[in-house]
Amino acid sequence: MTTPTRPQPVQPPAAQETPAPAVSAWNIANALTVARLALVPVFTVLLLHAGGRETWWRLGAALVFTVASFTDKLDGQLARERGLVTDFGKIADPIADKALMGAALLSLSAMGQVWWWVTTVILIRELGITLLRFWVIRYGVIAASRGGKLKTLLQALAIWIYVLPLGAVPGLAWLTWISAVIMAAALVVTVVTGADYVAQAVRLRRSARSVTARQGAG
Repeated sequence: MTTPTRPQPVQPPAAQETPAPAVSAWNIANALTVARLALVPVFTVLLLHAGGRETWWRLGAALVFTVASFTDKLDGQLARERGLVTDFGKIADPIADKALMGAALLSLSAMGQVWWWVTTVILIRELGITLLRFWVIRYGVIAASRGGKLKTLLQALAIWIYVLPLGAVPGLAWLTWISAVIMAAALVVTVVTGADYVAQAVRLRRSARSVTARQGAG
């Protein structure tokens, strides 16, 4: 006599993972980035008006620089917290940052408030690191370090003090020495972190090539 076979329970089909929807480039984080980029010419015109001798125009430039610098922190925070990280944002955000700092340094040097060699060193470093990130982007991303964030903070603070019309306010001209000290610290951190980023890029590239070689040998 044949023993009847018990029917096996029917297993529900495995749930397929739904791919995460693509994040649209039209979001608040990218809008802030674009706004910061748009503020660069506004800031430059206000700062350079009448050779930088108009107090109210310089105060306006300082206000625009403050707003633009604040958006730098806000757009990144919103992108991370709300999942709004996009390829456009990854490219546009550092471009906006470099444009703002570069315009400020070039303007201040043209006005004779920041030595040209200081501006040259900082801009060469910033451009070089940006190109370096694109050079190794196929192997990985070089994230901003604490030193890099400190560099940005020191540069922004020094520039902000330089932009203020301190010479027009009796008793405040001495603050220009503070801005010079902060800019000197920013310059040191700029050079040191630049060398560190270069070392990270070299290690990242070597590591990726080593993995590729092992996979090819296997």
